[in-house]
Amino acid sequence: MKLIEYPDRELLAMQLADTLASELRKCLLVHPFASFAVPGGTSPGPIFDMMCATDLDWDRVHVMLTDERWVDEDDPQSNAALIKKRLLVDKAATAAFMPYYRAGLDATAGAAEVAGSLKGEMPISLLLLGMGDDMHTASLFPGAEGLQAALAPGAPLLCAVQPEGQTARVTLPAHALRGAMAKHLLIYGDAKRTALDRALHLPPDKAPVASVLNDLTVHWAA
Repeated sequence: MKLIEYPDRELLAMQLADTLASELRKCLLVHPFASFAVPGGTSPGPIFDMMCATDLDWDRVHVMLTDERWVDEDDPQSNAALIKKRLLVDKAATAAFMPYYRAGLDATAGAAEVAGSLKGEMPISLLLLGMGDDMHTASLFPGAEGLQAALAPGAPLLCAVQPEGQTARVTLPAHALRGAMAKHLLIYGDAKRTALDRALHLPPDKAPVASVLNDLTVHWAA
């Protein structure tokens, strides 16, 4: 794991956006397309705002989510809606997007249907992750129903999970996240920095982010 500390969040967003765009360009020099897995939430929004105006062959970039709540895009909880609003605009509007939600199916059936379509995107070319204070990443939540299956080496490429008291979710499994060609984690604040330090000494079932720390670059600002 490599940790980069920034003096403020604005500089982090600017430099991380530039780093991600540069890595996509490098991938596209030697591959016909690049798969780019991204999180939802508010933290990566400013990074997406900068990336979407960047010149690169966006029509050769396949954007997918690291995880998604099992809701329609009209729902305010939808990560897909956020990505379409913040990333897939301006010059990035030509990128291909791979939604997960399937109307009429529950998360388990929907994940099973979508999983097969992700095989051609592996290994992920570029991965951006977030992390919670509880050391979850993507939708790999400690104690969640379905966590152990998503941590398994042979897990399907999309797994249903049910965090306690939350909306059902689907997530890329640990092995797909771990196998990405380039991996970055974005975290803000002292609480998440402390959580990351704790995760270094815990197993993945207690600290799921621990399953992806190998060769991971962490970007942190207070």
